[in-house]
Formats: sequence, C-alpha cells, structure tokens
Amino acid sequence: MYGLVYNPGVLDREGPVPLYKQVADMVRDQIERGELKAGDPVPSEATLEKDYEIARTTARRVARELREMGLAYTVQGEGTFVGRPGTPRSPAKLPLYQKIAEEVAQRIQRGEIAPNRAIPGEKVMMRQYGVAKVTVRQAVAHLREQGWVFTVPYRGTYVTSPEKWPINQGS
Repeated sequence: MYGLVYNPGVLDREGPVPLYKQVADMVRDQIERGELKAGDPVPSEATLEKDYEIARTTARRVARELREMGLAYTVQGEGTFVGRPGTPRSPAKLPLYQKIAEEVAQRIQRGEIAPNRAIPGEKVMMRQYGVAKVTVRQAVAHLREQGWVFTVPYRGTYVTSPEKWPINQGS
C-alpha cells in the first residue's frame, strides 16, 4: 500500500497510489468484510471499468493485483474468482453467457426482435450486460447453436424464422 494514506472508497485520481492498486484495495476490503466470499466471482473488467470509471487496462491490472495478493484466481474465459486456485466456485445457476443468450431469446419470443432483424451488436451488449467481448461472442454462439439466430459475416447477427426456433423453448 505504499505506506501512504488515502481515503478507501474514494479514488484519488491525482495522488501517488496507482488507480489499479486503489481499486484492488477496495475489492480486498469487500473480501475482508465478507461481501465477496471464497469462490465468488470478482467484479468483471467491464463492471470495474463502469463502476470506478477506469480504463479497461486499469481494470485488467486490478485482477492481476488481486492474484498477486493471493486473494483471487482467474479461469480463462470464465472470470476471476475469490480465493486461491482450486477454490471451489460458488454454484451459479447458469454461466453468464447463457443468461445473456436466454434474455435475448426471450426478447425474440416476445417479438421485440423480429425475424430477419439484427440482434444488438457486440459493443451494445458489452455495455448493456457489463461483460467482455468474449462473453458476448459465447452468448451469440449459443443462440446460433440453438437455432435462434444466424450470422452474416461483416453484416451482423439476425433472428431466424420462427420455424427454425428451438422446439423446447423453456430451456
């Protein structure tokens, strides 16, 4: 902590302590207070970026700092979690990309996005759900595998005609 005093909870953008260290200290405090427990996901880069108004590279350094402190570990493509590598993760009902895909599928079913119309683009969904591009791409791939959408290279991803939608729409 550099031995310097700063107000935890408020970022000192002009001071000597790097922003990533300040944010990592705030997340560490959440862990110490029990707000984040072993196996819980650490806020995503996109969430940190939005909540603390920091750059994506700064948010990435937060995760690295937490790993170096021994407070978190990262699973490629899934996120950063509280604890040491091998700590069992908190049971999640569905992976985040599946939750996003399910929400988009529900919008299609309700007629909010009509057949042959584009679903929201990557950047829109990244902002809307506070997730990384890879998570959005997993969600779109999941929708494609289920038959909800098709992708036209360099044009976008569009809703398929209703007869191609999954028969068991409850899953």
